[in-house]
Amino acid sequence: MDLILSGPAVLVFCEVKARATEQFGGPQAAVGWQKQQRVRRLAAIWLAEFRPTGHFEIRFDVAAVVGTQVTVIESAF
Repeated sequence: MDLILSGPAVLVFCEVKARATEQFGGPQAAVGWQKQQRVRRLAAIWLAEFRPTGHFEIRFDVAAVVGTQVTVIESAF
């Protein structure tokens, strides 16, 4: 788990993937089904341990970094 962020009524678990170039595909392609399952499991563990209160949306984002360009894909999975 790379980042856990909170905002008004939202809790975001964000996976960050970086590549120097997109020559072999974009970094977001590295967040396949197995990585998604791992991030979901880690989020469940975090939620069980820290037990945040209130009503909030949970979102899974991917931050794709290519060189110096950052693209955030909200609700990626």
